Amino acid sequence: MATAAIFSSLRRRRSPSLEAFLAPVDLTDVALVQTLVSVSTELVSCFSGKSLFFQRKNSRSLIRRIEVFVVLLEYLRDSGAGSALSSTTVVCFKELYLLLYRSKILLDCCVQSSKLWLLLQNHTISGHFHDLNQEISTLLDVFPLDDVELSEDVREQIDLMQKQSRKATLFIDKDEEDLRVRFFSFLDEFEKGKIPNLVDLRLFFVEGLGIKDAKSFRAETEFLEEQIVNHEGDIEPTASVLNGFVAIACYCRFLLYGFEENEVELQIGNRKMLRKGLISQEIAETFITVPKDFCCPISLDLMRDPVIISTGQTYDRSSISRWMEEGHCTCPKTGQMLMNTRLVPNRALRNLIVQWCTAHGIPYDPPENSDSSVEAFAAAMPSKAAIEANRATATLLIHQLARGSQGAKSVAARGIRLLAKTGRENRAFIAESGAIPHLSKLLSSTNSVAQENSVTAILNLSIHDKNKSKIMNEKGCLGSIVEVLRFGLTTEARENAAATLFSLSAVHDYKKRISDEEGAVEALAVLLRAGTRRGKKDAVTALFNLSTHTENCLRMIEAGAVTALVGALGNEGSCGGISWCAGFDCEAANWSHGCRGRRNGLGRVSRNDALWNTKRERKCRCSAA
Repeated sequence: MATAAIFSSLRRRRSPSLEAFLAPVDLTDVALVQTLVSVSTELVSCFSGKSLFFQRKNSRSLIRRIEVFVVLLEYLRDSGAGSALSSTTVVCFKELYLLLYRSKILLDCCVQSSKLWLLLQNHTISGHFHDLNQEISTLLDVFPLDDVELSEDVREQIDLMQKQSRKATLFIDKDEEDLRVRFFSFLDEFEKGKIPNLVDLRLFFVEGLGIKDAKSFRAETEFLEEQIVNHEGDIEPTASVLNGFVAIACYCRFLLYGFEENEVELQIGNRKMLRKGLISQEIAETFITVPKDFCCPISLDLMRDPVIISTGQTYDRSSISRWMEEGHCTCPKTGQMLMNTRLVPNRALRNLIVQWCTAHGIPYDPPENSDSSVEAFAAAMPSKAAIEANRATATLLIHQLARGSQGAKSVAARGIRLLAKTGRENRAFIAESGAIPHLSKLLSSTNSVAQENSVTAILNLSIHDKNKSKIMNEKGCLGSIVEVLRFGLTTEARENAAATLFSLSAVHDYKKRISDEEGAVEALAVLLRAGTRRGKKDAVTALFNLSTHTENCLRMIEAGAVTALVGALGNEGSCGGISWCAGFDCEAANWSHGCRGRRNGLGRVSRNDALWNTKRERKCRCSAA
């Protein structure tokens, strides 16, 4: 029997325990029977009283079969007949042990998974139940009943279960299948640019699935998103189709249940969201200077999966993939037009990086199946249905931003924040639909949740290059972002304001405007000195970008940014890797040329520059020791 087959195809949230793959060994006959009694009894007690929303008939049938095994095993234990089992019986019982654990995993899947996921996996999960039934049937066919002393009653129950198992066929519930087909019909409508009828959507989600509030909708969409991430393209339906279903569910959540949501739940939701920052992780938590060729030119971090693009330049796959996803058609380093978007693994460089990391004791965890991640990335690109559903959602959200109550505006800002988190198409049409002016007004809100959501939404929108000009040209928007940086009501709001300035400062012409905004550079310097680890990283990268404009040199010095940057070198982990410091050091040298003739400015730059180099040398010596 293919014991592990179900695990490779069953979509699950967590990996099964090792016990699911290993039958008990070195147990006496009595101990083996007792173990099986415990496992099967626990399984029945856990699931027999549960009313599953989907797969009710299949699950009940499986539990009834396990109940018969409980009768058999308890009889063997209580009668003493389990103390002298034949070798064939022992082999069959070890196989039963595996079947019981596989049954538990399948039933757990039905209990813990979201309704939409179970609906989409209806055929697959029904197939798993049928496979288990077939293997139980096979087990009973080879089980040596004549070698075991059983009462007539127990034997009759085993015989009856054997006959039923032989006759059993694959069962797919008709009502569940109708719901699944209807769900796909909504996807088809969005694919054709049509929005499904409100009555049909209500009948499906509320009456058909029993999703009766916004919180339940959010749990459903989060579960689907988790599956997309966990399975990295190896998933059915494909990631692009699942993205379409996620988009439809998000749209229906706001359409059916509006925008009034408990503020405490909103705050909890914000904390649960993992912020995918613009600045990547520090290099192996170390102060060892990383060879320049091992660092990605975009992130300045040690490359985990180096790939070559058509211009011959090498980048980390995640960084260059994000660059292309945002619509760029040029090489970030050379500015040349890309002949194609193919990413070729640079295996030679990756091997050198692995050797260097090993020699210096630095953890190196290259992505699994990195060569196939291009296909996974392409598969996750949004379908037309997802784009149309997200566009419909954005329209609802922006309408609430403009005309809703304060509570509704906060919910809508969070919706925009999530919608703008991924996909340049989302970011583009959200901005084109007029979200930025309304988000800008919300930055001055006295509601901490509304302020945090609005500044983070602007941060996510700013990733799309064309949106940078919309943000900068919106009257008062830059000033409001700086005000959040200076006086934001939450730590995350202040940090995300700093990250927004970093994103906007990627455009050279905006660096001077940001630096000239009252309090901007000073607030970044304060965040660098006294912020959290993540805040310091946001601050140092924003300051580095601003420092590359020579006209900002005096402003940076007078605002204390240089002192803060030099001081950051003395604090482990604050600068996000020595690469930033080296880069800033070069900029300080450039400033000396830009400030020539300005005596006071030049003197201060030179002293700080010398201190910078001294600290760098000291750190490298310490790390080498």
